[in-house]
Amino acid sequence: MESRVRLSVLGFSFNQNKTGSYGLVLAEENGLRRLMVVVGTPEAQSIAFQLQKTPPPRPLTHDLMHNIFRQFNIEVVEIDIYRYDDGIFYSRILLRQGEALVDIESRTSDAVSIALRANAPIYTTESIMQTLGIVFDEKTVSQEKMENEEEQEVNGDLNLNVDYSLLKKDELQTMLDEAVKGEDYELASILRDELKKKDSDF
Repeated sequence: MESRVRLSVLGFSFNQNKTGSYGLVLAEENGLRRLMVVVGTPEAQSIAFQLQKTPPPRPLTHDLMHNIFRQFNIEVVEIDIYRYDDGIFYSRILLRQGEALVDIESRTSDAVSIALRANAPIYTTESIMQTLGIVFDEKTVSQEKMENEEEQEVNGDLNLNVDYSLLKKDELQTMLDEAVKGEDYELASILRDELKKKDSDF
């Protein structure tokens, strides 16, 4: 059996070559390689909400799936990014319910989003990392770590802010009320500005 590499979600980089898409950056745990997976804006939003621990005003599709899994005692065992072909990563989700184990085919963006919610490990193959992984030297990785820590101090999380412009006015207002109630005034200010922009569009 081919050896596998465990990955963690590092953050996003905007894909300038493809409108409305983001590069999801996955980092080799205890290693120097990075893997980038292109995902669409809705999927990036779902992952970003979870990375930033910012609850959406209503459950997103991945939240719904995770809630269903919990209600029926279905464990998300792991995510496996097992193949790359013609520009597409292929992934599957391994689920356990009692003694039964089931592999479910999934888009990689959906699989990662569910893994984050279930605290499940993410793996890929060594051959994928050798072919597509970008190798950084230790100095670059150390600098990257320091920059992420600085961004966490400033922004409270990783290097992608949630694009609140995609939310509707009632959703923004609900989140604003919750932010004020929770005394998260930095988030409240962002949401208030976004509401003003939407008002000015009419």
